[in-house]
Amino acid sequence: MPRADTPGTEAAPGGRLRWWTELPLILLVYACYSAGRLLVRGDVADAVDHGLAILRVEKALHLNAEHPLNRLFTHEPWLGVPADFWYASLHYLVTPLVLVWLFRSRAVRYRAARTWLMTSTFIGLIGFTLLPTCPPRLLDAGHGFVDTMAHYSSWGWWGGEASAPRGLGGMTNQYAAMPSLHVGWALWCGVMLWRFGGTRATRVAGVLYPLVTTIVVMGTANHYFLDAVAGAAAMGAGLLLTPYVLRCARWGRTRAVARFGPAAGAFTRRLTGPGSPVAGPVTGPVAGPVAGPVVGPVVSGGCETSAGERFPRQRDERPRSGAEPDASPADTGDGAPAPAR
Repeated sequence: MPRADTPGTEAAPGGRLRWWTELPLILLVYACYSAGRLLVRGDVADAVDHGLAILRVEKALHLNAEHPLNRLFTHEPWLGVPADFWYASLHYLVTPLVLVWLFRSRAVRYRAARTWLMTSTFIGLIGFTLLPTCPPRLLDAGHGFVDTMAHYSSWGWWGGEASAPRGLGGMTNQYAAMPSLHVGWALWCGVMLWRFGGTRATRVAGVLYPLVTTIVVMGTANHYFLDAVAGAAAMGAGLLLTPYVLRCARWGRTRAVARFGPAAGAFTRRLTGPGSPVAGPVTGPVAGPVAGPVVGPVVSGGCETSAGERFPRQRDERPRSGAEPDASPADTGDGAPAPAR
C-alpha cells in the first residue's frame, strides 16, 4: 500500500494530481497576477504620498530600520551586490522549486499549499490596487535612500527600474510595494520547509530564508518594514481563506464535470458517494444529475456454482452409504412441520 505522501497518491477528494494540469494552472494564475499588477499602476502622486505616510508612521513607532540597512548595503559592496542578486532572482527560483518539491514528495499536502500561495497572491494584488505605494528608492534623494540595484547595476542584468532586465522596466509596476510579496512568498517557502523538510538543515533554511529576505528588501530600498509586515499579513489571510477556496473549487469542479463531462455520473459518485470525505455516508437517494438510490455492488456478479461445487460448511444432503435417509419432519420456524415432499 503506498504512503499517503508519495507522488501520485490521492491528495484530496478532487482527484489525482497531474503535472500537465498543474503547470498550466500555475502559469495562468501568475500571468493573471502579473497582468493585473501591471494594469493597476495608480497615480504617482498618490503612491508618493502613501510612501511618505508609511515612513512617518515608522519613525513615530521607531521602526525605521530601512535607513541604516540601506547605508550599509550602499557602502559595502560585498553585502549590497549579493543582496541585489538575492532580490532579483531567488523570489522567482525558490518558490517554484518548493512547489515542485511538494508536488513530487508531499502530494497529499500539495493542493492546500498551492491554494494558500495563490490565494495570498491575489490578496496582494488587491493591496496593490487599493494602496499604490512608492518604494523608498523612488523617493526624493532628500529622504536619504539609495537605489542599490541602480548603484550596482553593472554587476547584474537589471537596470535602474527594480529587478526587471535592462530595457524592460516598463513591463513592471514599480509602485506595487504594499504588501511585499517578496516577503510573503519567502514566508510561505519557510513554512513549507519547516513543516515538511524533515531535517535540521531544511528547518534552518525555513527560518533564515524569510528573515534574510526581509532584511534584503529593506536594505536595497525596495520596501518599507511595514510592507514586509503587510506581506506576512496577506499570507495569514490567505491561510485562513484556503479551506473555503478549496471547498468552492471542489464544488465547482463537481458541478462542471457533472454537467459537461462524459463520465459525469461516475465522477460525481466517486466524489459524493458513500464514505467519501465530501459527502460522508449516504442513507438515501443522491440529489443532482445522478439522482436515484445508491446501490451497493453485487458480490456474486451473476456467477453460478459448478456441478459438485460446495460452499464452506455446507451440509452434504446425500445419504451416507448404508444409512437411511432422514425422514423426520423439518422445523419451518413457526412450530409446524414442513409438508411432506
